[in-house]
Formats: sequence, C-alpha cells, structure tokens
Amino acid sequence: MMQTFISETLDDILQTTSSFENVIFVLPSQRAGVFLKQKIKNKISTGFLPEIINIEQFTATISEVKKIDSIQLLFHFYTIYTKLENTPDSFDAFSSWAFTVLQDFNEMDQHLIKTKDIFNYIRDIERLKKWSVKGTFKETDLIKNNTLFLEKMNTYYIAFYQFLKENNIGYQGLLYREATKNCDAYIEKNKHKKFFFIGFNALNKAEEFLFQKMLSAGNSEIYWDIDTAFLTGNHQAGTFIRKYKKEWHYYEKNELKQVGNHFSATKNIKIIGAAKNVMQIKYAGEILQKLPNHQQTALVLADETLLPITLNSLPKNVEAINITMGYPLKDIPTTSLILSIFQLFLTQQKLQKTAVNLFYYKDVIRIFKQATIYKLITENNKDAVTEITEKITLENNLFISQKHLSKFLEKLDTKTQEIKNLFDPFLSIIDFLERIIQLITLLKEDVNSLEKEYLFRFYTTFKQLQNLQTKFQYFQDLKTLHHFFKQLISSETLSFQGEPLQGLQLMGMLETRVLDFENVIITSVNEGVLPQNSSQNSFIPFDVKVAFGLPTYREKDAVFSYHFFRLLQRAKNIYLLYNTEHDSFGSGEKSRFLTQLELMIPNISHTIISPKVVTEKIESTEIFKNNAILEKLQELAEKGISPSAFTNYLYNPIAFYKKKVLKIKEFQSVEEIVAANTLGTVVHETLDFLYKPFIGKFLIATDIELMQKQVNPLVLKYFSKFFKNGDISTGKNRLIFEVANRFVQNFLSQEKKIVSDENNRLKIISLEDNLHAYIKVDGISFPIKIHGKVDRIDELNGVTRIIDYKTGMVNSSNLKVVNFENIRELKHHKAIQVLLYAFLYTQNRNFNFSKPLEAGVISFKNLKSGFLKVNFSSNYRNPETQITSEKIEEFIEEVKVLLLEMYNPEVSFLEPADLPY
Repeated sequence: MMQTFISETLDDILQTTSSFENVIFVLPSQRAGVFLKQKIKNKISTGFLPEIINIEQFTATISEVKKIDSIQLLFHFYTIYTKLENTPDSFDAFSSWAFTVLQDFNEMDQHLIKTKDIFNYIRDIERLKKWSVKGTFKETDLIKNNTLFLEKMNTYYIAFYQFLKENNIGYQGLLYREATKNCDAYIEKNKHKKFFFIGFNALNKAEEFLFQKMLSAGNSEIYWDIDTAFLTGNHQAGTFIRKYKKEWHYYEKNELKQVGNHFSATKNIKIIGAAKNVMQIKYAGEILQKLPNHQQTALVLADETLLPITLNSLPKNVEAINITMGYPLKDIPTTSLILSIFQLFLTQQKLQKTAVNLFYYKDVIRIFKQATIYKLITENNKDAVTEITEKITLENNLFISQKHLSKFLEKLDTKTQEIKNLFDPFLSIIDFLERIIQLITLLKEDVNSLEKEYLFRFYTTFKQLQNLQTKFQYFQDLKTLHHFFKQLISSETLSFQGEPLQGLQLMGMLETRVLDFENVIITSVNEGVLPQNSSQNSFIPFDVKVAFGLPTYREKDAVFSYHFFRLLQRAKNIYLLYNTEHDSFGSGEKSRFLTQLELMIPNISHTIISPKVVTEKIESTEIFKNNAILEKLQELAEKGISPSAFTNYLYNPIAFYKKKVLKIKEFQSVEEIVAANTLGTVVHETLDFLYKPFIGKFLIATDIELMQKQVNPLVLKYFSKFFKNGDISTGKNRLIFEVANRFVQNFLSQEKKIVSDENNRLKIISLEDNLHAYIKVDGISFPIKIHGKVDRIDELNGVTRIIDYKTGMVNSSNLKVVNFENIRELKHHKAIQVLLYAFLYTQNRNFNFSKPLEAGVISFKNLKSGFLKVNFSSNYRNPETQITSEKIEEFIEEVKVLLLEMYNPEVSFLEPADLPY
C-alpha cells in the first residue's frame, strides 16, 4: 500500500496526540477532509474523531460573518451603487462590470490591502497619463468617463463594505479581513483546542496572518506537502513554502515538518501528444481500460470544460467513479429549454409581434422539440409534434398565434397546462419567472435522480431571482434578465453526489490538493491551460498589483506548478497528455511543466499518437433493376417523362430513381426567404397572365404599355399565392420582390423595343402549352410518352420560336450543340430540354418544316442577350439556329439510345463519381 501525504502526516501527529477530542484539522478543501477522516478511522480504533473543516469554514467561524452567494452580492452592490450615483447605469450594464469589481474587492481584502492607498495610486496614474507640459492632451469622453469611474471605486468599496458589515454578511475577502481582526479573541477563546493546518501552499496575506498568529499561540502545527526536489534550489513549485520558511518568525526556531523525498523514486512517466481534445480523452479511456482496477487512480482534467466529453468516453471497466468537479450548467438540457423560452419572447419583441402575440415558428418548434417537453406532448399522441410542424410547413406559417397553440395543446392532455401558460403574454418579470418555476415543478414529476438534481438547482435559482426581483425590481425587461441568466450559467456548475472513496477519481487540478494516487492521468497539459494564460480580468493594472503585493499571473503560474509537481511526487504510473493541434481550443504547445519534467527526469517516454485511419474505397451508389423497378419505369412511360426529368436522369441516375421510381418527395420546410423556384413561378405566372389576352394576335407597342401598368399588382398577387403567409415587405424578401418586378418590367421593355420597330411583326401562338408525344424505341416493347409545358411559342417575322423562360443565368454556350452523340454532358442539358419541346411542338402541330423554326431560352439574368437560340454550328461567326426535321430526327435517335439505357434491365442506376454538386 502506497504511503500518502495524509498517512505520513497522521503518523507524525499520532506520536504526540493521543486524543482527538479537542482537535481541529484545517484543510484546503472539503474533499481532502473526507479522505483524512477515512484514514483516521483506519488508524484509531476507539475515541473521538477530530473536527475537520476547510479553510473557508475556518475563516467564517473566526469572522462570525455569513458568506452570501454572488447573485445576492450583486443585488446589494447595485443598491449601494444607485444611492451613490446621480445617473447610475442600468442593472444590465452594471452587472457587466460589477462582477469584475467585486472580484477586485475580494482580492484586495484577502491580501489586506489598504484600499484607499491602492485606489489613490490608480487615480494618480490616470492623472499622470493626462499630464502634458504643453497642455495639449485631448481628453475624450471615453477617457474622462474611465478616469471618473476609477476615482469612484474607493467610494463604492467603503460604502459597500460598511453595508455588508452592518448586515453581518459578505464575500470571502470580507470574511478574511474580519477574521484577522477577530483572530486574537478567537485564539483566547480556543486555548484548550489543538489546531493542525495540513497541505496548504499559496496563502493570501490574510491566511498568512491567521496561520502565523495561530502558530505563535503555541497550540497549532502546520504540515506542508513539499518534496526536497522542489524546496531546495529555485524550482517554481516551491516558491511559496520557501518564502514562508524564510520570512515567518515561527521558522526562526522551528523546522519544516515532513519534507518528503518521494519525487526521486522510480516512476513510469509517459508524455503523450494527441491531435485534438477528443483524441486525448479517448486515449485516456484506453489507458484506464488497461488498468486492472481504479482504486488508486485519478483522471485529472486540467481543462474542466472537457467533463461532458470525458463522461461519454469512459471504458466499461470503470465500475465506480467519483466526480469532484462541477458539470457546467450551460451544458445541461434544462438550460437549453429555459434559453428557448427566453428566445420565444425576445424574438417576439424584436420582430414587433408582442401586441398581436404571435411567435416565430422556429422558436415554437425548438420548444416542442426539447426532450422533456416533447415527452410530455407526445405522451398520448406520439405524432403530435410531427403533426403541428407539418401543418406549419404546409401553410408556410412564419408566425403562429397563441390561440392556434392553445387549441393544439388543449387537444392533448391536462398536463400540458403549464406548457400552454408559456405562451401567455407576461405582465411582469415576476410573472415570467413564475411560469418557469411552474414548468420546472411539472417536469420534476417524471425524471431520474440526476435530472431531479439539476431541476432543483434551477428551481432554487429562479425562486431566488423571483424574491430578489420582488424586493429590488432591478430587472427592467426580459432582455436584462436574459443577459443576467446567461452570465450566471456561464460560470455556474452542478456538483455531483457520490461515494468519494470508491473507484476512479475524476477531478479538476485544484481538487487534487493533499491527495495522492498511484496512477495519475492528466489531460490538456498545454500552455494556456496548465498554467493558464496571463490575461487578467481586473480593473487593477499589472504594475499596481506588483507594487501592492497582489497576485499576478506569475504567482498563479507558481500555484499551478506546485499542484502539478505535487501530484507526481508519490505517483508510480504517470500519463501526461497534451493537445498537439493549433486550434481555437488550445495553443498546440505542450506545457512548460512538461519541458521542466523532462529536464528533471531523464528517459521519459514521449510519443505522439494519431487516430487510426481506416482507408475505405468510396463506392458510387448503384441500384440494380428488379421487376418492381421495371414495373415502375413502365408506369412512368405511360404517365410521361418531362424534359427536366430526362436531364435529371442524365445528370444523376440515382436522383432520378429516388424521385421518379421511389417517388420520394423533397423535404418541405417553411420558406422564410423566397426560394429560387418560387421567384421563377411568380415571373412565369405574371407573364402568362399578361400575354394571355393576346394569343393569336400580333403585338403592338400600346399592348405592351398596357401590360407594364399591371406588373406591380400582379407580382404582388402571385407572391401572396405562391409564397404563402410570407412577408415581402422587408429585408431580403423585399429585394426579391423588387427583382421579380424588375425582371418582368425589363422583359416587357425589350418586347416593346422589338414591336416598336415597324419592320418587326411579333405574334403570340400559345402560352404554357401542354404537349405530349410518344417515342417508340427498338428493344422496348411499349411506347414512351414525353410530355412538357412550353412557356411560350410565338412567331417573329415568319420564324416560329419555341421559348423557355429561365430566371437563372443562361448564356449562349449553354445552347451550343455541335455533336448529338455527346448530349449526355452537363453543358448540353438546357439545349436538350428546349429541343425536346421543339420535338413535342412539331409532333403535336404537324409542323410544316418548310417554315423556319427556332428554339431557345430567354434568361432574365441575361436579358441583354435577348433570345438565346439552340446553335448547331461550331463557327461563332456563322451560327446555325434553324431546326429542321433532320436535326429533330438526329436528336431523337440519340434520345432513344439514352431511353434504351434507362429501360434496360441489365443497366443499373449508377451515381456518377464526378458529380460537380
């Protein structure tokens, strides 16, 4: 059995202490106390157990002040602040800087700083910055406000400290400062007790003061956990204990107790570089899997945000686990639910739908799809949520009324009353908080113990916020409450309950204090994580901190160095993992502690691991034609294949198979921004309506002018028809509406130009003409129907033109077909479509080929090019645009080859390997 620091310390204490009746052990953490208590039980069979407390409890006892949480503290601070300021910040703005100020107050009190001196010092620095011999310094409003703010800090501090003292409440720093004042009285009252301070390292000035006072009284002992390797020389890990040994009067007559020499013992140390955080955690899981048991094993996360990933990566042989770090509240499902309730009303306010009480559809669906809400709604009807989402999509409802939602929820169950209440207009912030409390009360009825734990945490938080709001009324609106709630959950964690002495210990770096393990795995041993980066969240400048003896990043580095190297002292098997990747989650640089370790201990194994890459041949999707597929294809031949379906087959046979054989429809979603196909439909329908009265007539300029006057209301009419319940009055949709308008107007202007020339005669033959024809293919026992709707057929100066409107970009190169044998190529697909329309028209109308015939596209994004014709010539100077019966026959022969392939049982549907998109 390994000899731990706790065991060694207890053995030494037991030499001089026979009874623990009036003994108090003071430790850095509550966790260490649990292990200490267990060791005492093992070492003494009868008698009293000592009182075991952590340093915070010890300080609170001496100070006789009650510590309050950060939320209460902030509210009290704002009360004081508003009394001192003529024009105070809103609570929202105040809370964004107040947390940092309170942190500074806390640190100054812990280090017993004379606050007036430090604030005057900062004030003088600010004044010196503005000083100029020539008096040319220009003070901006920002600089002025910053200076005023810093000068008021001492006023805030004095008033706030006085208020807290009067009410006998405070933050940790205040407890420390008050403890130093009460220390003599406490020592006098507890002369009959014996105190042992165990496992401390970096003490603040108040702790130094208290410990020295206690030691000089003669009824206290202190045990540092330090190894010779770090105490001698100038190793950073021994910085603080060397300082105390040198400076404390107690050590003029006394030696340090229990200085160990364990670090030099033989150890199995492995340094492992892994790509990305997930890779580190997965590898840590592999290490744990190889260990026979985890009774003396600690998995330490230097980056505690990796806890959720870690819990999902532990191997099956981890039977018992004790987690000594908080699970981030922001990662808990209930947080997501509460934030989605906030979002429901924040979006409503932003989009000015509060008066009519309409909710943005995505916010509503997000709430319904939260796991706990979904479970409640679908309890009696498993398709309930699907039904409402499909209805929203079908009606293209961007906004849903409260009435509509109440109706939907009433049909389900009485349990959903609290869900229904969520959508009621709220009268005040207290009312809003109350509905969340009611929802939590409803949800707790049917959850497991862990879920109950965090629901209770939220329940108490919202109850507290409700009480504070009732008392102070500081949350003026929902936005302020939302901002505060987000601030709250970003730093809050949920503690786990468990048996701390069993199995694998999963912990953060600070929780390892005083504890020792045989097997130690530490992850994220990277610069910027261990030690943390040097950025400071404080209003006190770095040089001022140095001048007044406040800790800076240099002291924090020494703290981390101590924790890291202390944990390795007695360990036998050590695995140190770091992230090798330079990404936003880490520098990719291994920690300086690893480099120091390599210099101290030779022959450390250092490996870089990478994921196992399994190369797999990517095979194109292939569907072989069975009888069922062939039957569907025959049905399709009877029903008809459109030109777009035909080109879809050429582009990707698998997409054709899904759409036309399996009849899989595309996923429908709410159309918030006008889709390209909706824009196309609106333009097509508008032109169809405008030109319909002129079928069979020759157009004149006044006809076009008449059409131009009708464009705007028509475009509006067709948008309201095809963009159901959509709003085209603002944003992108307004722009798209204007684009549709412009497309039609520009097209009409071009038409007017054509008919205004007296040499031109333009006659509309048909619009949106539904045509079909049959193709008989040798080798296929049934005819194949080709059908399509031609946008427009007209006659310009004796030439019949088959026109396909395209709202997208098309240019002349898309319509050049020199050789029909390569029409499968993507660049010919638009030409194939219009040539199929030409084939259908000539078949249906028994077209006389002695007349000239052309087919092509009018592209609304390329209107300046006019009518883009199918061109059969490779010579751009001599285009060949006339469609003859020979050209049609030649083209259809190639179409037959492709149809034969489509209907051939031996030819599978195969996805091309080189699909461009």
